[in-house]
Amino acid sequence: MAPASVTSPPPPWHAAYPAPRTTPVTILREDVLNMIKRSASTSSKEYILVDLRRNDHEGGTICGSINLPAQSLYPTIPTLYTLFKSAGLRKIIWYCSSSKGRGNRAAGWFADYIADQGDGEMKSLALAEGVKGWAMAGDEYVQWMLEYDAKVWLQS
Repeated sequence: MAPASVTSPPPPWHAAYPAPRTTPVTILREDVLNMIKRSASTSSKEYILVDLRRNDHEGGTICGSINLPAQSLYPTIPTLYTLFKSAGLRKIIWYCSSSKGRGNRAAGWFADYIADQGDGEMKSLALAEGVKGWAMAGDEYVQWMLEYDAKVWLQS
């Protein structure tokens, strides 16, 4: 009898891309909440929130964020930079479910690209504790979420 072949699990999606050179800077949810509140009374803002989760906004997402699944991010960084720069955005805030993984990786990759452009104005930041930390922080934060579903956060 021939031995069963052992297959190794496929590499993670991000293995196809280089590791970020830059250690991402994090931003606290309190600071983001203050930015959202300030911009709610004006028509312009200097930041954008990017939700990197593939399951589009499962459990809800932070108001005003866009969904760009991390798995498709790396090749689009030059285009995103051009769009964000043209829009006058100065803080690009990345997040996923927690404070590990995709948010930090995306913030690092984008910070690398910003540095390569010699841009001293734009900042790439990872949301500390991710959207889960936001959703679990209480009513003050939950009221600034779209499609909030408490069941999702209580199960995780």
